[in-house]
Amino acid sequence: GVRDVLFLYEENRCSMTYMYEYPEYLKIKLPKKTAKRYPAYELYLYGEGNYAEENKNLLLTGIPVLFLPGNAGSYKQVRSLGSVALRKAEDIDFKYHFNFFSVNFNEELVALYGGSLQRQTKFVHECIKVILKLYRDREFAPTSVAIVGHSMGGLVARALLTLKNFKPELINLLITQATPHVAPVMPLDKYLTDFYTAVNNHWILKAQDLRNLTTLSVAGGFRDYQVRSGLAFLPRLSQHDSALSVVSSAVPRAWASTDHLSIVWCKELILATIRAFFDLIDENTRQITDDPKKRMSVLNHHFVRHPAKIFEENPEAFTELTGAFMWITVKASKWTYSLYNDSDGKYFTFPLASHRKSYSHVYCEHSMLDTSSWIYGCVNSNSSMCLEATDLSWRAELLPTTKVVILKLQDYPSLSHVVIQVPPTVGNKYTLDCEFFKEDSRTVQLPVTHLFSFGLSSSKILLNSTGLLYNVQLQHFNQIYQAFKIYIESHCQSLKERKPSVYRLHIPWSHEDSIIVAEVPSFIEISAKLHIAQPENDSRIPELNIYSSSDCQYEVVLKTSLLQVLGQIIRFHAGSLPVYIVSNILLTYGGQLSTLISTGQCSDFSLELVRTAKPYKVEPLISIVVFLQGFNWFREIWQSLSLPEVDAAVLSSRDAWFPLVSLILFLFGTGIAYWSGVFFSTSLRLFSSLWLTLIRPTVPQKDKSITPRRLCGVLSLALVSWTTCGAFAVFIIYLQYLFKPVHVFVASVFYFQDSDHSKETSQNSSIHTVKNQSLMDSISEATQSLSSSTTIAEAVNSLKMHVTILNLFTWIVLLNLPSLIYWLKNLRYNVRLDPDPCRSTAIIIVCILEILMNSSTSEVKSSKLLKIAAKVPLPLSVAMLAFGRMHLYKVPHFVIFSLLLHVLCCIV
Repeated sequence: GVRDVLFLYEENRCSMTYMYEYPEYLKIKLPKKTAKRYPAYELYLYGEGNYAEENKNLLLTGIPVLFLPGNAGSYKQVRSLGSVALRKAEDIDFKYHFNFFSVNFNEELVALYGGSLQRQTKFVHECIKVILKLYRDREFAPTSVAIVGHSMGGLVARALLTLKNFKPELINLLITQATPHVAPVMPLDKYLTDFYTAVNNHWILKAQDLRNLTTLSVAGGFRDYQVRSGLAFLPRLSQHDSALSVVSSAVPRAWASTDHLSIVWCKELILATIRAFFDLIDENTRQITDDPKKRMSVLNHHFVRHPAKIFEENPEAFTELTGAFMWITVKASKWTYSLYNDSDGKYFTFPLASHRKSYSHVYCEHSMLDTSSWIYGCVNSNSSMCLEATDLSWRAELLPTTKVVILKLQDYPSLSHVVIQVPPTVGNKYTLDCEFFKEDSRTVQLPVTHLFSFGLSSSKILLNSTGLLYNVQLQHFNQIYQAFKIYIESHCQSLKERKPSVYRLHIPWSHEDSIIVAEVPSFIEISAKLHIAQPENDSRIPELNIYSSSDCQYEVVLKTSLLQVLGQIIRFHAGSLPVYIVSNILLTYGGQLSTLISTGQCSDFSLELVRTAKPYKVEPLISIVVFLQGFNWFREIWQSLSLPEVDAAVLSSRDAWFPLVSLILFLFGTGIAYWSGVFFSTSLRLFSSLWLTLIRPTVPQKDKSITPRRLCGVLSLALVSWTTCGAFAVFIIYLQYLFKPVHVFVASVFYFQDSDHSKETSQNSSIHTVKNQSLMDSISEATQSLSSSTTIAEAVNSLKMHVTILNLFTWIVLLNLPSLIYWLKNLRYNVRLDPDPCRSTAIIIVCILEILMNSSTSEVKSSKLLKIAAKVPLPLSVAMLAFGRMHLYKVPHFVIFSLLLHVLCCIV
């Protein structure tokens, strides 16, 4: 599954964007108060060559667009948009042009640390004010700014509307690229999840206020394994009809999946974005139009369905077909016309009256991909020609190798003819095809195979093609955990040259289509899987559209792909894996405490993991709670106890929950926990061997858990946590604890060797002593031997317990690592991390580890609290899986509570 997500995706079909002149970034001077409040952030204006020189005095006359980079993103990522927009402006002699600004967020890790998101949002607000001031007193001064946000930059842009003093009219257009709108990819701190909750709640509750803001979200598709496309879809609201979400693989003229970074430079997507920007300009104001309907029309034109026409806001309803063209009537139901170097123009007319009874649809395709009109519907005609017609070219759809029109005859009762215009051509070769057909004859139903068929069974259909279009309905394909391989093999009767076939996987409830072009004859494999599950109130069926060659046979075989099913599990739930791993380790830790009670010995980590970490101990209880939460009475009781909602129930409501997924992830977590235990044990032996060869250790001495020296150490680290960064204090105490097992192991080995050497010396000397040795000396020697073996056994037990605790805390350190990295990166601006997600927990962790690293199992065995401490990890593991999957920052709290009891066992 991991391999499927990280490596088995389509090849990169994006072209690179290039600058024709050296890019320059002009730093915009900010007000002193703003610069002082946000010392790490900056605002830049993009330029190239002469354009950059002209703008150095900041006498700007263009349309402002602000680019916001995402997690660890650079302000220089604006160059693709800026450069392509500049070339487009040059093509129209700068009649209109755009000024691209970019914010430098100091490449902060905002996807992993949410403490700076609010700060970034407020800074962007200040930047918008500064940008609009630059245009003050200009003839066509803008009153709003368009924003393009990559990744978390898109979320920051949406968060602007949550600010109390922000005026919504300051933004009229927002385009986000691979932005996780629904939820964070890794919910590692409370600030991140709270920020998401605040933004999404505002957009739901204040949807009426957002009507004048047009929002487009573009997702990267399956190549983007960092932000899955399902997270990039904006909330669907009936009140907010000016939001659009698409996957890049469905964008006309791009038709390519992008990874998380290439979405900012993918030439095909950048061109679509810039064309949309120029079509959005109002000729009167020379700024982006204030009409929300026009903005949505433009975005639909460029990002959803492109009719192979240049955008027109109000195309003429009727047109006259002029020109000295020859009029030819075609009465056949199927027609093909190939053209090369024809100097005479023609009109081909298809009378509809004779076809309406026999056929339901007409389909036409044209291989010339220009933007001129080519198909019309005649509304007024005489015996020889059409006098007045409506332009049906706006009903066309652009595909990679052709443009097509499908008309339902019933929807056009006023049309008497369909007219195809063939203008004179020189040097161009193209083909036109038309056919009338019944919808039922071209629609084939293909039930998908069951999830648990594991690819052993298949569904198969054979299309003996006599037409140009087939729709294969994929029945029961509606869940995200379904994944299939579709094999299409084409055979043709003759070996003549043919146009390529186009296969489109069409998902009707979301814009996530994928298109593949294949030569004919050929054998091709298509992956079929979903980014978003079918909504409850939607009964539409996904389709495989085959734009075929008329004399070819197509065999379609569908099989479940186990590899891709596992890939979907990883894609949707990999972020919750740390919870399952820590849960397994916590169960093992509880098992070790239990064996300490029953046998007096601490069992080995790997053996105890196999014995104790069983999914049936935790999963059934969570499933029962999720089931009961479907009843109102249980929900009321749950809410009265002020308990948060179970994460599995939330995921289920979002259609992001799989059958048996928790079991699979638990077993995956068991495997990772097992091998992490093996890694720790092996590393311990290696380091210990190295230490033993270099340093002669001292014999371990029993000491008190709390000493003045250790107390000073705790207070020092607590001070570090409070004044700098909590994760830094945790990391220091963790490094200190790392040496504890090594020290215990080495000392035990040395003590064992030393005692063996003593025995050997004692035995050799006893040969030369008097044989009638006293009974008291024998008892003394036996006691010494027993004491030696007991000390070694205790050291081994303590070592096993330390390894398990170290394993637990390794994951806590990893979960807190992003805030530490963020703090180190911003150390030159501020010594104290504010806000700090783990400041208070770090102080508790420091106290716990300082006591535990100097404890032994002999102290714990005699404690009255041991039985309670051994039973607590099981309910904590259940609680962790119930409430930690979507809130990873809660995981350390469960571990800390369990180890607090261990500390009390050492003291009481």
